[in-house]
Amino acid sequence: MPQRKRYPSPWRVQENPECYAVVDDNNQTLAYVYFEDEPIRQMTMKRIGKGDAYQLARAISRIPRMLQRD
Repeated sequence: MPQRKRYPSPWRVQENPECYAVVDDNNQTLAYVYFEDEPIRQMTMKRIGKGDAYQLARAISRIPRMLQRD
C-alpha cells in the first residue's frame, strides 16, 4: 500500500501583513518567514527584508518538487 503524504503538494506562499506563510494543499501552515521593511525596526527585531523573505518562502515551497526529481 502506498504511503500517504503528510503534507500534500503543491505548497504555496501566502502573504500576510508581517510574514509569508508556506501552506500545503490542505491549507496547513508549514512555515512562517517574517519580514520588516523599515530599516530601524529590521535591525532591532532582527528580521530580513520583504524581498528576501519572499525568496526564502518560495524556496521552501519548492521542496516537494525537488524531492520528486530524485
